[in-house]
Amino acid sequence: MIQLVLPDGNKKEFKAGVSLYEVAQAIGPGLAKAAVGALVDGELHDLRERVYKNCAINIITTSSPQGREILCHTTAHIMAQAVKNLFHAVKLGIGPAITDGFYYDFDLPRRLSSSDLEKISEEMRRIIADDLSIERWEKSREEAKEIMQERGEELKLELIDELDTETVTFYQQGDFIDLCRGPHLPSTSYVNPNAFKLISVAGAYWKGDESRPMLQRIYGTVWNKKTELDTHLERLAEIERRDHRKLIKELDLVSFNDEGGAGLAYWHPKGGRMRVLIEDYWRKLHYEGGYEIIFTPHIGRAQLWETSGHLDFYRDGMYSPMEIEGQDYYIKPMNCPFHVMIYNSRTRSYRELPLRWAELGTVYRYERSGTLHGMLRVRGFTQDDAHIICTPEQIDEEILRVLEFSLNLLRGFGFTKFKIELSVRNPKTPEKYAGEDLMWEEAEASLVKALEAKNFSYHRMEGEAVFYGPKIDIKIEDALGRTWQCTTIQFDFNIPGRFDMMYIGEDGKEHRPYMVHRALLGSIERFYALLVEHYNGAFPVWLSPLQVVVLPVSQDNSGYAQSIAQQLRAVGIRVEARTERGRTINYLIRQAQLEKIPYMLVVGKREEEQGTVAVRLRTEEDLGPCRLDQFIELITEKITRKELI
Repeated sequence: MIQLVLPDGNKKEFKAGVSLYEVAQAIGPGLAKAAVGALVDGELHDLRERVYKNCAINIITTSSPQGREILCHTTAHIMAQAVKNLFHAVKLGIGPAITDGFYYDFDLPRRLSSSDLEKISEEMRRIIADDLSIERWEKSREEAKEIMQERGEELKLELIDELDTETVTFYQQGDFIDLCRGPHLPSTSYVNPNAFKLISVAGAYWKGDESRPMLQRIYGTVWNKKTELDTHLERLAEIERRDHRKLIKELDLVSFNDEGGAGLAYWHPKGGRMRVLIEDYWRKLHYEGGYEIIFTPHIGRAQLWETSGHLDFYRDGMYSPMEIEGQDYYIKPMNCPFHVMIYNSRTRSYRELPLRWAELGTVYRYERSGTLHGMLRVRGFTQDDAHIICTPEQIDEEILRVLEFSLNLLRGFGFTKFKIELSVRNPKTPEKYAGEDLMWEEAEASLVKALEAKNFSYHRMEGEAVFYGPKIDIKIEDALGRTWQCTTIQFDFNIPGRFDMMYIGEDGKEHRPYMVHRALLGSIERFYALLVEHYNGAFPVWLSPLQVVVLPVSQDNSGYAQSIAQQLRAVGIRVEARTERGRTINYLIRQAQLEKIPYMLVVGKREEEQGTVAVRLRTEEDLGPCRLDQFIELITEKITRKELI
């Protein structure tokens, strides 16, 4: 007999080899009917699997995150079966569950159209209606290869060759068989035929390699209820409306030009003005926070990147070298080695530490053309980088300090909801990480101490640390509830040793400093894209490239409009007076609303006679007439408080 511990702490005994579905039945018939999988000691398993030892069991349904993953994965298989039924020459790639849906990659003889998606959807509904039982079975590696070879699935054969297990798992529904670890739903009828939708088709290189075949990737989404699907589709429509690639063009902020080079952003005057505002605010907070701002070159000798390890670990992401006077130089993909050059320019004393050095350093990394995505994924970007160099005794205070600093900066841009992750090494494979065990333990303890000191809840990510140290990642939640990776606070045991960084301690001897990498916004380009989408282009007053536009009712009021603009400009307000001929006041108001300018000051004969302005908001709200000094007081307060409008 084996003992299984349930989520409420109760224990039940079963015969060894009991299936997880039988466990669900024993707990209750209602649970068994709703069950789609189980967590066994925290790991997701199929209900068909059997248990042979004592463990903790948690039966899950489609209402749980893990259950949704199973629902999405099963629907991907149903879609793949439908495609196989309709296009017999198709070859299968991979089809995982993703956030809010799924995709599957296909090697097809022709390009799919929107009408094909409709046909595939109808075939999926037929498969769901057939209530096909989904069976799980295992084969040896050689048997698995024979099965896939008979079916002509060359891509699946590649995947089998890459597996590090001798046993291969398959799932079958009707005559459709797929190589898969699972888990999956018990049958196809568990999917609601009215609660899924195929969204789009995109190209995707096999394994993301541009030298491999271009496959067709079908994206889809699935939910338990149609109302949930409808809500999700409306959310997707809102995401599309907020797409920064569309808005930066409409608002004349930033552009991309293939003639000048893919993945390189061109900042227009309005976008450039916003960038200056972002960077000035960033600099202000850094100076106030005890940082010094430094500047470093854009290229460096190959020897520098060899010492740092970038040529070993990031060569594929670096641009080709350029030869200068017989030496190879690389355009920098990161700023860290240059900061070390400044540190090592002279002997350092413990009295100087901690050093907090920040830089808005533009770096260049090669990204495959298929991965470029507006300002979210570019080839040239400016990191808001910083390095903290300190003694081991100072590290706890510095980590707490930078954590508070990060959140304060992000709040200044209007973000208030955060998700925090602590990435640590995998204790089972310590050989994969640089630095001594004691350093890792101290570093992790410092990060945990900082998080707990602020009572922050965080998710521990085992094995997600990079080889040179543990880290804290802060993700922000935007207006649509999406989370975006921004801040990283990263220990580095690698760079100080590789560059032989030292300081003279109080004992007169050399000691190795601790080093922390820290990027708060991530990159200016990516963060700017997040701002555009978060605010839908209607930026807070302090960030708006143009804060006020003065609109004369007629040409007779043009002089007064110019006078108002001049007075606003004198107190630091970004303003334009639009006095061009041939434009009606309604046209001017509508144009200002399309440009999402926060305030419109309409001035006509009455306003000019009374020395007032009529205030309208971009939201179409009319605040009515007021004196100019009152308006200046209003907008100044909004700017100071960093309010939306």
